[in-house]
Amino acid sequence: MSLAVIQSRAKSGIDAPLVSVEVHLSNGLPAFHLVGLPETSVKESKDRVRSAIINSHCEFPARRITVNLAPADIPKEGSRFDLAIAIGVFAASEQIPANCLNEYEFIGELALTGDIRSVEAILPSAQRAAKKQHKLIIATANAPEARLVESLEILPANHLLEISAHLHDRQLLEPWIGQIVKSDRANPELRDIIGQHHAKRAMELAATGGHNLLFYGPPGTGKTMLASRLPGILPPLSNQEALEVAAIHSVAGKGLRKNIWERPFRAPHHDLGRYLLRISVFSF
Repeated sequence: MSLAVIQSRAKSGIDAPLVSVEVHLSNGLPAFHLVGLPETSVKESKDRVRSAIINSHCEFPARRITVNLAPADIPKEGSRFDLAIAIGVFAASEQIPANCLNEYEFIGELALTGDIRSVEAILPSAQRAAKKQHKLIIATANAPEARLVESLEILPANHLLEISAHLHDRQLLEPWIGQIVKSDRANPELRDIIGQHHAKRAMELAATGGHNLLFYGPPGTGKTMLASRLPGILPPLSNQEALEVAAIHSVAGKGLRKNIWERPFRAPHHDLGRYLLRISVFSF
């Protein structure tokens, strides 16, 4: 078999569209061509994949290799397709069986030694893989974050040879069964504030009725101190809300939050609003 199709996921905001990694081996001078709207970081994957396969003591085919990332209208970025491309080369060169690859999705960066490294924005990919009822093979470092999707079967791996052994049924990868611990909430408490009775009463009314709240005043009057305590009197996030917030953190590269059920609080610096105002003034 000289053609293999491997499933992976692209990064597109908080979405993760399915990408088919098509690998074809043909006669001709040895070459490695990567098509399908790849960015520079994706084009560099051919060198990482080649070194990872060779350093794993496997055969890198001395043939013309064409890799297509379909659909071609979706921009591809990052190193998340390394693992899928390497598995595609294995399958196309008949070094691994290709009859069961349709039930897996592969996401991960390859080191030159064949080790599998973690990538950003793994949670949106895990959510989409669960909807497709696929098994997800990723780096072990990404497993705790992907575990937030409870209906997904996660198979973490540390090296390319571990995946090869799993697909050959020689040594199966063990599913990740780490538990999600609901830690105690550590938000600042409203009772710690002395005075500010009218502001605290406004916060209680806004939290009870789900209203918007605007604090206005000179610096040092306690606006940020009060606002930072608003999440402490709000109910915890639901599972769906927690996944949405965690997905945003994952896409932003901030990793897994300590308590995903805790409502987030952000305090942009006051100079940011002044800078945006200055831009809007000069834009006219």
